[in-house]
Amino acid sequence: MSKIDIIKLAKALNLSKSTVSRAFRDNSDINPTTKERVLKMAKELNYRPNHYASNLREQKSKTIAVVVPELANNYFTQIIQGVERVAKTKGYHILIFVTDDDIQKEKEFIRSISNGRVDGVLMSVSGESEDHSYLNRVDFDWLPVVLFDRVYDDIELPTVVTDDYDSSYLATQHLIANGCKRIAYLVVNKEQSIGKTRMQGYMDALHDGGLPTDELLIADCSNAYDENALILKTFLAEQNPDGVLASVERLAVSAYYVCRDQGIRIPEDLKIVAFSSLEIAELLNPSLSTITQPAIQIGEHAANILLDKLSGVDSGGLQPQIVLSSELVVRDSSRL
Repeated sequence: MSKIDIIKLAKALNLSKSTVSRAFRDNSDINPTTKERVLKMAKELNYRPNHYASNLREQKSKTIAVVVPELANNYFTQIIQGVERVAKTKGYHILIFVTDDDIQKEKEFIRSISNGRVDGVLMSVSGESEDHSYLNRVDFDWLPVVLFDRVYDDIELPTVVTDDYDSSYLATQHLIANGCKRIAYLVVNKEQSIGKTRMQGYMDALHDGGLPTDELLIADCSNAYDENALILKTFLAEQNPDGVLASVERLAVSAYYVCRDQGIRIPEDLKIVAFSSLEIAELLNPSLSTITQPAIQIGEHAANILLDKLSGVDSGGLQPQIVLSSELVVRDSSRL
């Protein structure tokens, strides 16, 4: 018979790993009947918890990890700023891990920090279209994880996100109201939660505004500026849109460069709105209309949830799900 671990024990009991883990603690917040059932099954299966590992986890490092896809985007640096603000007031330090949108790096980071290097994790995920069941092997009771911005819908964890659908819908409505008939949507990855949600808001706004949805007006771009310049040069020439909704900041920047090089006037020939936390958006020529996400507040909320968990604050068994509102800031790039 194979060795029994906490995952197999939890599966045999049809309970979560965290519930089983709590059953082996003193003064744990668990139903006495459930605790008795866990201990009985553990005895029958000859399972013994690793108290040495548990004791290591009780020795807090006072450090939390922040896992992000990139640092080039000002949005993520602002989120980290918010995390650091809260962490500092609670006596915690932060470690920053960058995945470069690589799910293998994400898995390796989580594996490497599960050994007690950090007390908890804040993460914007990379592999939404990949198999991310590796997280099911993490004991979230010992290593709390909070997801922000980009999340895994099938993993039950606390999340902090923004109203991507509503913001995208509102931005598209704004472009329609300002006379746009052929509105393009620029996206890096349509399989990511933010890409899908923002695209749905864009498509629904087109429908409600009496405009057709044209798949040719959805441009699949990349994370590389040079590659995007080539993609958008061809795309703008062939599709001739009169409006653009850029789902991420770098795509708006690439569109500005292409428009300058190709003699396309903003906003006379092409109106642009972008999801962006770019602090110099107002200084661009023309100034860029943005959907500005509350990046610092995202970091603060995520850090507060994580630190509450680390301090033993009871959430009543519910995983916090916070949705923050973004702001459409209209500037010259999308005005009549």
